[in-house]
Amino acid sequence: MTASQTPTPAEELRGAGLRVTAARVALLETVRHGDHLDVEAIASGVRDRVGHVSLQAVYEALHALTAARLVRRIEPAGSPARFEGRVGDNHHHVVCRSCGVVADVDCAVGEIPCLTPSDDHGFVIDEAEVVYWGLCPDCSTARNS
Repeated sequence: MTASQTPTPAEELRGAGLRVTAARVALLETVRHGDHLDVEAIASGVRDRVGHVSLQAVYEALHALTAARLVRRIEPAGSPARFEGRVGDNHHHVVCRSCGVVADVDCAVGEIPCLTPSDDHGFVIDEAEVVYWGLCPDCSTARNS
């Protein structure tokens, strides 16, 4: 594989030291083609690709892929966990208080980790998680109508 080629999901799994299965490949593809999906939506997408897969298998695969940093788990307050394929760039999220839609927001300011805490308590900080809350355009328009 040359440097300009994008690795396949199977190659990414192998590169992360994970066993390559049809369900894991389907899960990675589902998350990468989705938009901040919850576990039920991911399970449905995997089933569409490979047939039956248990919810427990989906949870286990998500745990493994999250630990390997192939997918990212976010959990906005009061919402179920969501998963996305955009990893490694320390971006943030905006969440609609009404419908729960989630969108990506690029880094708030400067370099990773984007924000400098007033006191790092001796931690070596490598990531900042920021969640902006508000109303999405559709919910804002509906509220003002």
